[in-house]
Amino acid sequence: MDFLDSSTLSEEFILLENIITDRGSKYAVSGGKVFNRDEIKAFLTKLKQPKKYAKATHHSWAARLSRDGQIWETKQDDGETGAGAVILRIMQKQNYVNSIVVVTRWFGGTHLGTDRYKHVQDATKLILDPTRR
Repeated sequence: MDFLDSSTLSEEFILLENIITDRGSKYAVSGGKVFNRDEIKAFLTKLKQPKKYAKATHHSWAARLSRDGQIWETKQDDGETGAGAVILRIMQKQNYVNSIVVVTRWFGGTHLGTDRYKHVQDATKLILDPTRR
């Protein structure tokens, strides 16, 4: 496998707030460089330090790591069923490695149905496209 065409987020920690609002729910997206499981944990800990983020309803995320010619992938829905898979699929399509993307949602009281997947998708694409940040 050739990973020369892969991309990595350029910064250790990127946070874009208030990117989507729908029926009271609010979304933020964050991402950064990670190279191992400990760095994934450290990234999530840093994100959740501010009280506002600690109280968020969901922190759905995915990460892809390149090591010894192999890709390692992991994801977490955090109660937002299927959201981690949506993030991971976009990272795979755009060939991002050694990166994590976290979509944070504060539930606004109204269920969004399948629109929530569109919001997770849009948030992920936003953080992975440096021209849109």
